[in-house]
Formats: sequence, structure tokens, C-alpha cells
Amino acid sequence: MFNFHKKNIYIIIMLSSFFTISSALYIEHFLSVPACKLCLYQRVPHILSIIICFFGIFFLRDKIWSYLLILTFFCSIAISGYHAGIENGIFNEFSGCTNGNLNIIDRTELLKSLNDFSLGCKNVSFRLFGFSLATINLILSIALMIITIKYIYNEKNA
Repeated sequence: MFNFHKKNIYIIIMLSSFFTISSALYIEHFLSVPACKLCLYQRVPHILSIIICFFGIFFLRDKIWSYLLILTFFCSIAISGYHAGIENGIFNEFSGCTNGNLNIIDRTELLKSLNDFSLGCKNVSFRLFGFSLATINLILSIALMIITIKYIYNEKNA
């Protein structure tokens, strides 16, 4: 079923991650949808996967790149799964998601604090096909991890 050439798997994953990052940036900057801290953290594994795929394309004989992709997507699944869990009320928001420190006495610091107000991780301000972006990232990360595992399995049995 998955009979990819060695370079093709890396190109597909690289393009997928690039599209994911580009979409997130477009939604944030052009559609003016603010990103919470976990949304920003979810971008890191995709940036790493682009870098890993770049090395994987040029150093095809090294299998370390495929294993690093699995680790990267595992981290992506953990972050996006946690974020989706917060959005659905399964987990509580961690302190970095909320702006709970309003015990500020100085007026200048209070104004600065209000300007730096970040959206909580629980609030879903953008949905696509009824899914939050964290849920879509979770599904995409699971799919990319399965594709990578299937690729490694086929390489071992070839």
C-alpha cells in the first residue's frame, strides 16, 4: 500500500509540515486569529520535521532521520493531544495558558500586562470543518507518525 521511494517519504512529510506551519501563520497573521502558547509550541515539532526531512533527503542511507521523525511526531501528538484535551475539558489549563496574575499595583505594569494579554488555551477561536486546529494537528501528527512507522517497517522487510 505504501510503496514510496526513499526520498518521496521525506518530501511528503516536509511538504506536509511546511503546509501546516504556513497555514498556522496565515490564520494567525492574515485572518487575525490569536494563537495561544500551546498553539505556538505545536509548531516546533513541524519545524523540526522540516529540518530532519531535509537531512533525510540528502543522507538517505542513515536511518536515524526516520527514527527522529517518529520521536518528533510523538512529541507533536503529546502537545496537540494535551491541547485538544484542554479544549474539551479533559485536562486543566496549565498556568502558562492563563493570565492569572493580576495582583499588580503599579499602573504602568498593569497596562503592560493588559497589552500582553494572551488567549487562554481553552478558548477555541477558529475551527475548520468543526475541528479546532489542535485536533487537526493531532490527527495529522498521528497520520504522519503512522506513515513514518510504515515506511521503516517496509524498509526492514525489503
